[in-house]
Amino acid sequence: MTLAPLLQVDAVGKSFGALQALDDISFDLKAGETLGLIGPNGAGKTTLFNILSGFLAPDRGQVRFMAQDIGSWDPMRRAQSGVVRTFQKSLVFPDMSVCRNLALALLALQGDGYRWWGGRRALANAEAKARQLLAASPLADDCQTRVGDMSYGAQRMVDILIALAQQPRLLLLDEPTAGLTVAEAAQLLGLVRQLHADAAVVLIAHDMDVVFRECDRIAVLNLGRLVAVDTPERIRSHEAVRQAYLGALARQEV
Repeated sequence: MTLAPLLQVDAVGKSFGALQALDDISFDLKAGETLGLIGPNGAGKTTLFNILSGFLAPDRGQVRFMAQDIGSWDPMRRAQSGVVRTFQKSLVFPDMSVCRNLALALLALQGDGYRWWGGRRALANAEAKARQLLAASPLADDCQTRVGDMSYGAQRMVDILIALAQQPRLLLLDEPTAGLTVAEAAQLLGLVRQLHADAAVVLIAHDMDVVFRECDRIAVLNLGRLVAVDTPERIRSHEAVRQAYLGALARQEV
């Protein structure tokens, strides 16, 4: 039995004045699948991420998540429904512990303003859930560690844990491995697979080794257009992709 797509992007377009940032973008994604999103600077990757996460609305086309049109949903409603995004810049609170950072993320999903605080009991419950999540991660011994005292790689892992704490069905990872060593990148992406193997993942990364190693399929953008969506092996030998982006890398043997 073929699984229905978790995410469907249909003929999405976005312009900023005379600039066509995205033009007729269509693809789908199934639960458990990881899609790499690559392309030169200015290709439209961040614009597409902003549309998927609700920070921008498309001018044309439709974005469907779990068979629902989510084009009018704001970022909070999407996050509460399972569409969770990380950013290139870490958004952790450096003066707080790892556990408190995770707990605040859990509380924030319950509402907005002061309503999400809910008193000491709500915070205690959130911290208990945070400790459970940490126990299954490489940061199990760092629950009370101040995030600002941790290495950059560990801080990026806290970002990922904050995203995973929100129980994502669709996880949008924006340059999660930037600045990490090969070992740290493998550990971080392994954590995603370990804790949420059934989530669909869209990954932006400039590290081609990471993209070709970790992704089931790769979507290549260039000048706002979708050049190809295919397996890593086929993308590597795709002539239009070679011309648009990969260059010498694409000529390497698979």
